[in-house]
Amino acid sequence: MKTSEFKKILKPLIEQTVKEVLLKEGVLSKVVAEVARGLNQPLLESRATSVEASKPDTSESQRAAEYEKQRQEKIKRLNESSGYGSKIFNNVRNAPENSANSPLAGVDSRDAGVDISGIQRLANGKWKQLAGDN
Repeated sequence: MKTSEFKKILKPLIEQTVKEVLLKEGVLSKVVAEVARGLNQPLLESRATSVEASKPDTSESQRAAEYEKQRQEKIKRLNESSGYGSKIFNNVRNAPENSANSPLAGVDSRDAGVDISGIQRLANGKWKQLAGDN
């Protein structure tokens, strides 16, 4: 089937479906209502700022530094009032290195394992024969 024939068949079906969705299901009226609601909103205007506003405000950086200082003081007071201080982790044990469900449970993590380099020398380039692929 050629593209032009396919378009002749498909285009009317799509047009009819879109009309049904927009008109019968009320989608078009909802879109128009949203647009009308948006048109009633006041527009935000940006105006040129004065020269003073464009310069970096040192008082703003001072306020930020003061705020950070106050925040750190509050954190310090909260930690002191809680009574924990540096004693939070006093009675905590270290987590075990290996889980009991691990295939290497009970094996030291520093264990070097088994040296398998001798297997290569033993096979002497005959891997296909040993694997059964003749």
